[in-house]
Amino acid sequence: MTVLGAVFRPQLAPERLRGVCQTAEEAGLEELWLWEDCFREGGISTAAAALAWTERVRVGVGLLPVPLRNVAVTAMEAATLHRMFPGRAVLGVGHGVQDWMGQVGARVESPVTLLREHLLALRALLRGERLTTRGRYVGLDDVALDWPPEQAVEVLAGATGPRSLRLAGEAADGTVLTASTPPDGVRRARRLIDEGRAAAGRTGPHRIVVYLLAATGPGAGERLRAELHAEGVGDVPGLGVAGDAEAVAAAVRRLADAGAGTVVLQPTGDEPDPEGFVRFAAREVRPLLDRAPRQGG
Repeated sequence: MTVLGAVFRPQLAPERLRGVCQTAEEAGLEELWLWEDCFREGGISTAAAALAWTERVRVGVGLLPVPLRNVAVTAMEAATLHRMFPGRAVLGVGHGVQDWMGQVGARVESPVTLLREHLLALRALLRGERLTTRGRYVGLDDVALDWPPEQAVEVLAGATGPRSLRLAGEAADGTVLTASTPPDGVRRARRLIDEGRAAAGRTGPHRIVVYLLAATGPGAGERLRAELHAEGVGDVPGLGVAGDAEAVAAAVRRLADAGAGTVVLQPTGDEPDPEGFVRFAAREVRPLLDRAPRQGG
């Protein structure tokens, strides 16, 4: 069954998060996702608050830019969340936006190499291993967590290009795809991820998370088109959805049919009612996914 989530976008002030979390919990949303976007809001701090303010909803961070983070710090923070809130934290790591990484002096010559080294070290530390490694970017000397997670946890990787998608299959437990990924793009990503999995001999589960830009209510179509054009993908067919719950559910199904295990509804940056958007996802769209689509849907 497809997991459905929604994004709290960091264009909203941090003090708005608590109300959205409470709405997500009350409405029965499965997953609430957060972004660590420069220079808006931190991923771990918002995730910790969201988890503390809720009891049931899973909280995802998609994603933490690895150029900003020593892998030992990432592992300590991830392990802390997993121990305090077992089974409810979902963390993804990725290259980060390269222009932003350059702004803070963290841009590296080979983002793929850095992500590979970070993923391998992070997953080993979270398994409770003691690690010594000397890579191009990641260096650890006899490092182990005192408080590793008590259960196995998944580490997701954000990826877009072919090399990164193969790497995600090889070295991550799941992949996060942006809202610029139409259904055909999900199928292509799945093939590249599977190539990486096969090369690494990996046979376990691999979750694909896809963001879906969605708008509902008055002016939904105009808001959706404006955001797609602002992102430079206004001419890409199959991106985003505007309309009622039936229309959004149909778009979710198309991504699920293409291979997405989790679809996260991403409101437009100017969404006028973030709490209402979360209720719409949980109470109107989610029930439709549990039923057969209407004729022609």
